[in-house]
Amino acid sequence: MIAKSEEDYNGLKEIGSICGSIRDMLVEYAKPGVTTKELDEMAKKSFEEAGALSAPKEIYNFPGYVCISVNEEVAHGIPGERIIQEGDIVNIDVSASKNGYFADTGISFVVGQGETDKEKVCEVAKEAFYAGLKKAKPGSKKSALGKAVHNVAKRHGLTVIKDLTGHGIGRSIHEAPDHIFNYFSRWDDELLKEGMVIAFEPFISTLEEEVFQSEDDWTLLTHKSLVAQYEHTIILTQEGPIITTL
Repeated sequence: MIAKSEEDYNGLKEIGSICGSIRDMLVEYAKPGVTTKELDEMAKKSFEEAGALSAPKEIYNFPGYVCISVNEEVAHGIPGERIIQEGDIVNIDVSASKNGYFADTGISFVVGQGETDKEKVCEVAKEAFYAGLKKAKPGSKKSALGKAVHNVAKRHGLTVIKDLTGHGIGRSIHEAPDHIFNYFSRWDDELLKEGMVIAFEPFISTLEEEVFQSEDDWTLLTHKSLVAQYEHTIILTQEGPIITTL
């Protein structure tokens, strides 16, 4: 969407704050011995208290209120009886709506004392996000964000997941622009606009550049790569991007 009014900005910031708070709460409680289902129940309660609706549940009938992916699971992991272990790399992705406005945010992190390679891929995902964020301004080409992400990954000896992308958001969970790539494509010359709302989400990988879908028809996996995501919903303005989910 294109945010134009004070109502738009306030609505986007409100749901962004809700999603960001729930994300941070789940990260805090993701300790060894906790199941992903227990975290999902916390998210359900928090959505209800905030008067917000889980986007994957409401829009896609996802079997959970948030997506929680562990280790080989890259995205769209279904909360269940899986027990979080020390050293796991966990991704928590929270998206929701309130009063017709949507936000989407996600973060990968290592539980407890992690391995150096796991910590590195999470740190690089965050670094790649902020490198791309510098290019997120009206009048710039959308491809500049992907170029910045891929350059950061390559500098650290890593790569990106090419078939997972950012997207437009605002009045629905997925809207135009359909794709914000994590790599440079010279054909991707769409110009970013004032007030455009996007979910920008670099996926950094240690090896593989594509994911495959598991038999549960939801969870996306790699064969042997570590992958980390870092995502926020942002509003593009001439004064600089506004991160609603910070």
